[in-house]
Amino acid sequence: MDPSALTEALAIADGAASVSDAAAALRARFASLRVVVVDAFDMRGEPLAAQGSRRQLHYGASDGHCWTVTADAAQAAGLFIADRA
Repeated sequence: MDPSALTEALAIADGAASVSDAAAALRARFASLRVVVVDAFDMRGEPLAAQGSRRQLHYGASDGHCWTVTADAAQAAGLFIADRA
């Protein structure tokens, strides 16, 4: 995911009324990415891709079966989204 797309994704996420609405909007805009709602508590210690005033995004990488959190935008096949901790 390139930096301008990440900036756009964070703006979409922060602008939504709820984390569920944010995920739906991100899925609509970035159809090729998986978007998964997670609890911020579960993401503590994981690298952030971006953090806004209301939401936080983490890159998700997949080997085709298992998902992991990554700091590498080039590996991002999805986004984990949570309300900001």
